[in-house]
Amino acid sequence: MQSLGIGLIGTGFMGKAHALAWGAVRATFGDVPAPRLEILCDTPADKARNLASQFGFARATDNWRDVISDAAVDIISITTPNNLHHEMALAALAAGKHVWCEKPMALTLEQATEMADAARKAPVKTIVGYNYIRNPAFTHAMRLIRDGAIGEIVHFRGWVDEDYQADPDLPWTWRARIAQAGLGALGDMGCHLVSMADALCGPIDSLIADMRTIHETRPLADGSGRAPVENEDVATALVRFANGAHGSLSTSRSAWGRKNRLAWEVHGTSGMICFDQERMNELRLFVHEGPESEQGFRTILTGPAHEPFGAFCPAPGHQLGFNDLKVIEAAEFLRAIAGDRPAHPDFAKALEYERVIHAVAESARSGRRINLTTNTGGVA
Repeated sequence: MQSLGIGLIGTGFMGKAHALAWGAVRATFGDVPAPRLEILCDTPADKARNLASQFGFARATDNWRDVISDAAVDIISITTPNNLHHEMALAALAAGKHVWCEKPMALTLEQATEMADAARKAPVKTIVGYNYIRNPAFTHAMRLIRDGAIGEIVHFRGWVDEDYQADPDLPWTWRARIAQAGLGALGDMGCHLVSMADALCGPIDSLIADMRTIHETRPLADGSGRAPVENEDVATALVRFANGAHGSLSTSRSAWGRKNRLAWEVHGTSGMICFDQERMNELRLFVHEGPESEQGFRTILTGPAHEPFGAFCPAPGHQLGFNDLKVIEAAEFLRAIAGDRPAHPDFAKALEYERVIHAVAESARSGRRINLTTNTGGVA
């Protein structure tokens, strides 16, 4: 497999992240097929042409169906607003294209399930954009837990906070509409926390939750009035994992001062591990061993000893960034395609994350504990 043609739909924050990843993945990881940047889609057409030139794509279009039907395209990157993921992904799968879709998969659990069912029947690979689990610090934490460094896992505490919706005077946008965004803080950020909790502690068995819309209306950008905010600003869940561990998940898009504080603690019977995305190249480890007077947290600074850090830089302390995680994600997808194996997380696995965030919303609305194993409510 010498090369694979890339079609990119969407050029916002994540669209540019995908373009950068496709441009860097072969130079960073020499063992993957070479991506060919074939065609980019956005509207209007002149914007698509300008960004195709900037990102290095050969051609541009303002019709996403042109990308999917293009014979030179093998992989579709979907980085559009949430309400477009479902239709585009189904069309791409039907056309026999591999799909890299940003999270959340879709607006509703029903749509996400349909996407996962279609992917299971299609002779192609899928992956969903949970790039934070690619961090060498995170994968090292997974190894420490697997190797028993902190004993049996008993508790997980995680939170992901930002302040991009903290200002009550911030204008109303599509992110406030269920029909365009789906869930709010849960769909934007909470699903990332779920992906990390799952990788560290295993699947969540049941939960009980609450959520709130802090700013119930926002001013329209044209000054003509205010519009309702239909989804949640903050959500919190108490969870039970299938392995018996307990924990809590919390997310807020209205937390002043937080700039993607995706943080967690894993508590074990003989120690604990801590991480904070705002300091994404560090991991803190406490192990209960030796004299009590000499015990304490130690900070592990990631470097070439923590793969695949060394593929980017041969020296520790020089730090990786957000876009580097997208490069690692692109490499995972290319290797899965070349090796004819599932990528992680594919649509089937990402559907499990979506089941959790929708269970949080369901529990908050009903006041009942939700059992994820049977997807039925039970009295809390």
